[in-house]
Amino acid sequence: MGKNRKIKIYTAMFFAVLFWGFSFVWSKQVLAVYKPVTVIYLRLILSVFFLFLFGLLFHKIQKIRKKDRLKILILAFFEPFVYFLGENFGLTHVSSTVASVLISTIPLFSLIAAYFFTKEKMTGANILGIILSIAGVIMVILKEGFRFKADLYGIGFMLLAVFAAVTYSVVVLDITKKYNVYSIIAYQNLIGIFMFTPLFFIFDYTDFITTPFSWEAWIPLLELAVFASAIAFILFTFGIKHLGIIRANTISNLIPVVTAIFSFFILGENFSLINVIGILVVVTGLILSQQHRKKKSVIFNEY
Repeated sequence: MGKNRKIKIYTAMFFAVLFWGFSFVWSKQVLAVYKPVTVIYLRLILSVFFLFLFGLLFHKIQKIRKKDRLKILILAFFEPFVYFLGENFGLTHVSSTVASVLISTIPLFSLIAAYFFTKEKMTGANILGIILSIAGVIMVILKEGFRFKADLYGIGFMLLAVFAAVTYSVVVLDITKKYNVYSIIAYQNLIGIFMFTPLFFIFDYTDFITTPFSWEAWIPLLELAVFASAIAFILFTFGIKHLGIIRANTISNLIPVVTAIFSFFILGENFSLINVIGILVVVTGLILSQQHRKKKSVIFNEY
């Protein structure tokens, strides 16, 4: 691999991590104005428009065969439906950094799921990484004096998002053998719009139409849809193609660090020493958990 090629690949990964790390800050900004279902609904509509526009222009969209439509429907139920419900409602109760750290454990729990469902072997480094990551998460959600600083409802919602993503990673394995990941994401987000439509009109529509238009909400919403749900995905897929799933996911483990930095400067979030140590411990554990895997599996996080 030439030097220029490496620069392009790692630049793509850098911006994917940057956009996904920033996505938790953008979500917090939008959630200050709109309710969670409204944020999800608008984000999906905007991202689907961008994904299909790009996909059709560059011939990335594949037609889904009739026998696979039920599987795509199941994927859409877990992501984006359950995943985004957990993430967005969770973000209304916990800080963007805590949310990012919890979501970053998806590859970790996917590793455990792969052990049980696809019989992938775990090494000593994997097991040590799991232990460190769990310990680190506990440190992130504690205050000084070892008291919980994160709302338990928020943690529960974020864990629901993690569960949805892990289940998704198990179900999606078969589909990725037939279709490119770009098509899978575009179709499942499209289906997600129809799943969220009843919730939006039943629970959020009145609040949405009575809320004054605000660029403070719409700018980060557009950034979420375009950069986090579309461009970051394209860049990350490019990185996976050339680096492999393990190395690409290892780089993506830096997302909580990026979120913590931006949350500190933009949202004014404060961190105790134990929280900072916890973030570093989580990242270390996640890197260890991804080392020396016996065979490849697909782990995609929709931030």
